[in-house]
Amino acid sequence: MKSKMTSWSEILYSINRSPLLTINPHDLVPQLEFKIYAKNEIPNLNENIFPTSPRIYATHVPYHLLSNSIRESKCRMIYNCRNPFDYFISYNFFLLGNEFENEGKQSLSLEESFDMFCCGTYPFGPFWDHVLGYWNVHLENPDKVLFLKYEDLKEDVVFNVKKIADFIGFGFSEEEKEGVIEEIVKLCTFEYMKQLEVNKNGIFSGNVVEVKNCSFFRKGEVGDWANYLTPEMIARFDKINEEKLQGSCLKFKYSDKDI
Repeated sequence: MKSKMTSWSEILYSINRSPLLTINPHDLVPQLEFKIYAKNEIPNLNENIFPTSPRIYATHVPYHLLSNSIRESKCRMIYNCRNPFDYFISYNFFLLGNEFENEGKQSLSLEESFDMFCCGTYPFGPFWDHVLGYWNVHLENPDKVLFLKYEDLKEDVVFNVKKIADFIGFGFSEEEKEGVIEEIVKLCTFEYMKQLEVNKNGIFSGNVVEVKNCSFFRKGEVGDWANYLTPEMIARFDKINEEKLQGSCLKFKYSDKDI
């Protein structure tokens, strides 16, 4: 995806003018399954927030379920994942925070939700299959899929911002590296985004579900799972993790001591 822009200075918003200050990120980057195709199988892409090319979309869809038109196109994908321990806890709180119910019944307990997660019965499919699907494509074609891990982003934000910019064809010039990257990092940190009024209040409406904006910003910590999982849960997680990731060369960081 090559850009006609010659520099970031032509497209960069200042901190005071950024749309991120008044629009929740999930509304700013429309999601294919919740916004674009939820009620229209043939949407008019010129009517959404990105009326001209290049466009940016988000999705939770596993790689093997993406249409051939996407997989065989020249579009580039950035896949961001999180270690399964923290992912499970974070998503469980996300569900509870929005009071999603199980077919009208009382919300699932942590133990029930954990069992479903381990068995692969979870939204958007089994966690490990989802992650490995994009991981394998990244290994085969790194120009197609950039594979990122949340823990690595937290460890070195500046490095990964440069990496993302290069991948999408908007690399920084030497002059822009002084100050511009720091501006982007300052705006997009978890702590800064969480304190914005738009992310404290309001609702994200995705045609299928309605979600509280604040539920997207809970802690953002690495290793928070240790406060909730029992020794028995951890042992089961470790066994599944070892089996699923065996031979993949994919490794996660599970504690803030690892970053």
